Amino acid sequence: MDKTAVVAQMRQLIRLIQVHNHAYHVMDQPVIEDSEYDQLFHQLKALEQQHPQLIQSDSPTDKVGDVPLSRFETMTHMVPMLSLGNVFNQEELFAFARRIEERLPNQTIQYDVELKFDGLAISLWYENGVLTRGVTRGDGETGEVITQNVRTIRNLPKVLSSDTMEIPQLLEVRGEVLMPKAGFERLNAEQEARGEKTFANPRNAAAGSLRQLDPAIAAARPLAFYAYGIAQCEPPHGLSSMSASLQWLSDLGFAVGERQFICDSIQQVQNTYEQINRERPALSVEIDGMVIKVNDLKQQQQLGFLSREPRWATAYKFPAVAALTTVENIDWQVGRTGTLTPVARLNPVSVGGVTVSNVTLHNIGEIHRLDVRIGDTVSVYRSGDVIPKVEKVWPEFRPEHAMQISLPAQCPVCSSPVVMPEGEALARCSGGLYCAAQRIEAIRHFVSRKALDIEGLGDRWVESLLRLDLLKDVADIYQLHTHREQLLGLEKMGEKSVQNLFDAIETSKKTTLAAFIYALGIRGVGETTARMLANSFQTFEALRNAEIDTLKKTPDVGDITAEWIIDFFRAPHNMEVIDRLLAAGIHWDAPIAPTRQPFNGESWVITGTLSQMGRDEATQMLQALGARVSGSVSAKTRCVVAGEKAGSKLEKAEKLGIPVLDETAFLALMAEYGQRSA
Repeated sequence: MDKTAVVAQMRQLIRLIQVHNHAYHVMDQPVIEDSEYDQLFHQLKALEQQHPQLIQSDSPTDKVGDVPLSRFETMTHMVPMLSLGNVFNQEELFAFARRIEERLPNQTIQYDVELKFDGLAISLWYENGVLTRGVTRGDGETGEVITQNVRTIRNLPKVLSSDTMEIPQLLEVRGEVLMPKAGFERLNAEQEARGEKTFANPRNAAAGSLRQLDPAIAAARPLAFYAYGIAQCEPPHGLSSMSASLQWLSDLGFAVGERQFICDSIQQVQNTYEQINRERPALSVEIDGMVIKVNDLKQQQQLGFLSREPRWATAYKFPAVAALTTVENIDWQVGRTGTLTPVARLNPVSVGGVTVSNVTLHNIGEIHRLDVRIGDTVSVYRSGDVIPKVEKVWPEFRPEHAMQISLPAQCPVCSSPVVMPEGEALARCSGGLYCAAQRIEAIRHFVSRKALDIEGLGDRWVESLLRLDLLKDVADIYQLHTHREQLLGLEKMGEKSVQNLFDAIETSKKTTLAAFIYALGIRGVGETTARMLANSFQTFEALRNAEIDTLKKTPDVGDITAEWIIDFFRAPHNMEVIDRLLAAGIHWDAPIAPTRQPFNGESWVITGTLSQMGRDEATQMLQALGARVSGSVSAKTRCVVAGEKAGSKLEKAEKLGIPVLDETAFLALMAEYGQRSA
C-alpha cells in the first residue's frame, strides 16, 4: 500500500471513530456495538504501528504525552474570559431587557437562548486549523495551560476541515468541558466497583479530570466539549449573529448545546426558560440555567462591557431545590491554610436528586447569623443547583436538648490556639508550621523559589516523603540526610536524584532574613512585607519578640497583619519548629544598616501586559527602590504602570486622578535611578 492510500485509510478511520465517539460519549446514543468500535480503533492503531511516520496529528490513539506534567503553566488570555451576570426570576429578567432597550432605542432586538452548562470553561486555540493550545478560564485574565488533557477529549476536533469554508489562520473558541450524565454514571459505577471514591456530581468529575497532571487519567474519563462562542478569528469570520456563529462552529465539527432558541421578545425568553426547566431531566447533560444573549453581534459591540461581564448577556439560573432535615452534629475541618470551617452533619436527605449528608456552614459568623444548633431542623438547598447550603433554621421545631455551637479554643488537629482577629470572619489555627492539616501547604511554600528555594523538592517528592512519615513539619527537611537508605528505596529515586536533593537542601541553609521570614508562611506576610520586616527589625530575634505597637510602625504592616504576626510567634509549636530550623544551620548575613530609598513606603500598581519585561522584573525594580507593589488601586496608590490591554485597574486610576506611566516612561524613570531591564 503506497503512502497516499495509507493516509487516506487513516483519515477514514479517524472520521468514523470521531463520529461514533460523539454518538457514544456526547449524545449517549451509540449506533454500533462496543466490539465494532474496538475493531475500528484497533485497525487504526495497527496502521500507525506499521507506518509511524504517517501518524495524523488528530489521531484518537495519540491521546496522552509520554510523561505526566509536574505542574501547569499559566497564560494570560488575549481576550479576557469574563463572567456573566445572573438573574433569578422574571422580574430581574425583564429588568435586564429594559436596560438593553434603553441603550438600543428604536432597534429590533432578538435574543439567543442557550443551555447554561455546568462544567469548566476553557479556551481553545487553532492555528491554521490545528489545535495548538487549551487554557482554563482561571481568574478570567490568566488561566492554566492544559493542552495535553484537552487533546484527550474525544468529541473535540484536533484538526479543522471543511468542504464549504476556508479554515481561519487563527481561531480561538470558547466553550465548556463537562461530563454527560450517562458517562458520569458509568464512571461512578466503575469507581465504586474498584473500591475508589465516587464523584459528587458531573461538574466535579469533569473539573477534576481536566486538571489531572497525568493526561492518561483525563483520557480515561468520558469528557465532552461544547462550544459557546468565538473569542478571536483571523481573518474575520464575517458572521452577523450569535446563532450564526454557533452554526459556523458546528459546521467546523464542534459540538454545541442540544437546545438553542432565537426569541423575538423577552416574554418569549421567559417561556423558553420555563420549557427547558421542565425538560431538564431529559437532557443528556447537567445544566443550571439558561444563557441569554443579544443575538446581533453589532448590537453586542454597541452594548459593550461592564468591568467583569458583558452588558449583552446574562445567566438565568434555575430555582434551587430545598428539603428539610436535621443537624446531627458539627465537625470543624482545618484547611491547608489553617482556616477552620464548620461542617454540619445532616440526617441524609435528597435535594434535587442528590443525597446530601454534609454541608458547610462557612464560619462561626454564619452559625450565629442563622442561629443554627445541633438538633435543629433546617432547610437545605443546592445553591446554583450544585453546592448544598443551609437556607434557614426552623426554631419552631427546635428540641429542648438542642446545643449551641461555639468556636473551639484549640485546633482539632494539632491543639494549637485558634485565633480570629477582631473584624475577621474566619477563624484559623495558629500552628501553621506544625499543624498536620497545613503540612503540605506549609512545605510547598517553604521550599518555593522566593522562600528557601529548595530546587527539586516538588509535590511528587513531598507526597512520597509524607507517605514514609519523614516530613511532619518543615524542619524535618533538614533531617532527610539521615534517611538516605529509605529515600533510595523510592521508585525512580536513584543515588544521583537523592544526592541532588541533599545538595539543594544544604545550599538552602544560606539565605536572607527576608526570605526566611517569608518562608515561614505567616498569614498576611508576603514577599514585600517580609522584606519590610527584615529592614525594620534587622534581626530575627528582634522580630520574634516584637510588641504589636512596634510591628504596626513597620511599612506595609497594618493592625490585622500585626495581630497575625503576634499570634504566629505566640504559638509554642511554631517556635519549636523555628528553633529546629535554626539549629539545623539556616543562617544569613549580618544586617546592613538600611538607607532611605527614593520610593520608600510608596504603593505602586502594575497592570496589563509589558512587552519588554515581565511583571516580576518590574516589581523587583520598584522594590529595589523601596516601593510596595500592590494588586489593587486605591486612593493611596502613588502611581500605576500600565502595559497593553490594561483594564479596570487603569480605569479606576484615571477616575481617582492617580498618575499613570506607560512602559516606555516607566523604563526611563527606572533608568534615572540606575534600574535597567535585563
